[in-house]
Amino acid sequence: MLLRPGLMVLTGEVGITALHAHHTVQIMKSESAFCIGDAQGVIARCQAVVIPPNTSHRVVEGAASATLIHLAPEAAVAALLCPEPADVVDVWVRHGAMFSSGPIGMAAIVAGAVEPDRGAWHPAVRRCTADLPGLLADGPVRLSELARRVRLSESRLAHLFSAEVGLPFRAYVRWLRMQHAMRLFAAGRTLTEAAHGAGFADSAHLNRVCHSMFGAAPSQFGQLRLVDELGDS
Repeated sequence: MLLRPGLMVLTGEVGITALHAHHTVQIMKSESAFCIGDAQGVIARCQAVVIPPNTSHRVVEGAASATLIHLAPEAAVAALLCPEPADVVDVWVRHGAMFSSGPIGMAAIVAGAVEPDRGAWHPAVRRCTADLPGLLADGPVRLSELARRVRLSESRLAHLFSAEVGLPFRAYVRWLRMQHAMRLFAAGRTLTEAAHGAGFADSAHLNRVCHSMFGAAPSQFGQLRLVDELGDS
């Protein structure tokens, strides 16, 4: 597993998952074919897909070795990877083929193309995204408290956050928690320790969120190993 701001890359075996959705753009690529399905029950066999954020999907047949890239929707390249956001599997496969043969490869994404231009964001949103990682372990992160820090109304901050980050505040916090929990799990913590360290109420809470985002329990990710470069995996 490679973790960087706005980016999570997982390599290894990919198994069958339940129908789920997550807040990231997901790229799945394998040398062998796998089967992906949409919420309408349509299934496609392919070697690469690009799935837009918040789009229900499931892995119907996995692959012995694959790469999964989860990319923050605010990333500069996200719109280029999903030029035609849709909830149908045929479009995901078409975008996967474009990614596989196009100029935006995995190396470019990992090298730093994931970073959004935060300089254009409202200063209050920039401060919130900078402060949030340090608040996760303390339990609930309240928008009202962040609004007080940046001297905006809660409703104004919520609107700015969604407009500029591309995710509602709670969804963004949930994704940060999941990333941090997986980082702790990969570092050798138990699921309970990872859950508490990332600010989840308990391992059952982490399990529910993981199911909703990935269609699988965190234990199904096996023995995660953190790497600094894709070539190490």
